[in-house]
Amino acid sequence: MQSEIKVGQRFKFNTLSDDSSEERTAVVTRVLSDKEEALGPEAEFYFAYWVEAHELPETEPPATLVFQRGIDHNVYLDGRQVSITVLK
Repeated sequence: MQSEIKVGQRFKFNTLSDDSSEERTAVVTRVLSDKEEALGPEAEFYFAYWVEAHELPETEPPATLVFQRGIDHNVYLDGRQVSITVLK
């Protein structure tokens, strides 16, 4: 999935643990590795990479959302698993 995510890419997401979670849209602003996030080598046991995004439509000031791709191939936002659909 990392190769699919690029700065400027739009995607839809929703929280899987919340039955009432509605699908939301965001745009990628940065894609970072553990090293770029200044984490030690032990972080590689938990996260593969990080994606910063702004929710659309953007709010003033835009709130930065930080998604983590776990080594379990799941994506997390604020510690909760989310489903991601990359938009073309």
